[in-house]
Amino acid sequence: MEPQNLTVHQELDSIMGTTTRIPCLLSAKGFPEWKYRMEKYIKMKDFKIWRSILKGPVRITTTLENVTIIDKDFANYTDEDFEKIEEQEKALATLTMALSPEIAQGFREYDSAKALWEALIVVYERNEDMKQSRQDMLRQKFNMFNHILGESLEAELQRFITLTTEMSYAGISVPRSEINKKLLSSLPKTWDMNVSVIKKTKDLNRLSLAETMAIIKACDLDDKQREINHVNPYSTANLGISSNNAFSSFTAPQNQAMRFELVFRVLTCEVL
Repeated sequence: MEPQNLTVHQELDSIMGTTTRIPCLLSAKGFPEWKYRMEKYIKMKDFKIWRSILKGPVRITTTLENVTIIDKDFANYTDEDFEKIEEQEKALATLTMALSPEIAQGFREYDSAKALWEALIVVYERNEDMKQSRQDMLRQKFNMFNHILGESLEAELQRFITLTTEMSYAGISVPRSEINKKLLSSLPKTWDMNVSVIKKTKDLNRLSLAETMAIIKACDLDDKQREINHVNPYSTANLGISSNNAFSSFTAPQNQAMRFELVFRVLTCEVL
């Protein structure tokens, strides 16, 4: 199936990976996340493959009478020897299939999983120029991070988590207080009062990002509940009256007088 025919969900699965699908490396930008997910995927699928990537190819040898060690003739391989070879080939194939065609083309010279893995790390992670450029870009994104008009709170929090995770992968260390202050300062202006309270009552030097987000979400729920109560202070839930109460029928303009009378009776406790 061609990439353009894949659904959005399938495209995401091909990048992130699933229990049955290898994570795919599509670009240099996605390498840190791919590396993390690839290691977890291989360990989950077959730990022998991961061991082969770390150890490298095993030389199949034999010993002559004078203790000279030479490569064993292929015709004399035992079942155990073939298992070692199979493990190495499976490891190389697993890594190769996890690379997009464009990326794989530049790494075809490597004939072992260990060599391929190390080459990928050197090119996409340990290249100092690339590493510095990525760090500069992420720092700039962090400094400019702000609320987007019309964006939900959940979407903004997720965007911030993604950014801080990328910074961690890139080797950027930021104090907790700075991360927390940046997140709080990026919230919409309607959050000014909540932000002020959080800063005064919480130790931003100790709070983890997860804890700060939990506090923000709790404030959001409280605000929504207060808004509901403010918009409909005389709801059947607040009055303890059945949802079939005639109060719901007093909406037509001709029944305004009856509605006001009921409200007056509620306020003077005549309904209770």
